[in-house]
Amino acid sequence: MNENDEIAVRGADSELFRKVSEKLIDLVGSIPMSGENAAADPRTRARALVSTAALKSAVISGSLAIPPGPLGLITILPDLYAIWRIQAQLVADIAAVYGKTGFLTQETMLFCLFKHAAAQAVRDLIVRAGERVLIKRPTLRASQRILAKIGAKTTQRVFGRGASRWVPIVGALGVAGYAYYDTGAAGQTAMDLFSRDIDGGAGSHRPQKLRRRRDARDLMIY
Repeated sequence: MNENDEIAVRGADSELFRKVSEKLIDLVGSIPMSGENAAADPRTRARALVSTAALKSAVISGSLAIPPGPLGLITILPDLYAIWRIQAQLVADIAAVYGKTGFLTQETMLFCLFKHAAAQAVRDLIVRAGERVLIKRPTLRASQRILAKIGAKTTQRVFGRGASRWVPIVGALGVAGYAYYDTGAAGQTAMDLFSRDIDGGAGSHRPQKLRRRRDARDLMIY
């Protein structure tokens, strides 16, 4: 973790970091099921899923950003988690249409959701070898550090988004636009990953399931 990330979770920011970390642990600990089937044309179906999810994310984020001032600030974390759940479902659906549900793991979920926003944190989860990709299995400690880096990046972003709540209409449009982009980027990463040949057997033992309260505190350790 770099110096800027450490600063982001010190002092007054640590409580927000803890809440974000708890949401992250909840997210990767409950990967959603998909109602999609393997598609004859997975790319076309995946693109439709990405478009629908991105629009849904934009509507939710834009609506929650409309209340002004302190009331709007209260909606930031619910907004964040709602968008993460939409994106997680999107990743699960894309894995299904490509016939790769068996490779839908905590590692691939984190990679798809955060590669575009926290590339340094998740870069070691997936190794590319031509058209093939290898899923690495991190240790529990490595998983905690990955989540800590994502949590720090997200905490920084949450503070930046908070300012938009003081300018309701303009801020809502900006927040909606970012949610649309963010969800689209997660979907594109999932399409790129699950369209390839995947080997899921790399690395060490599968990490233990993180327990929300205790391990959210553990993420504070560097």
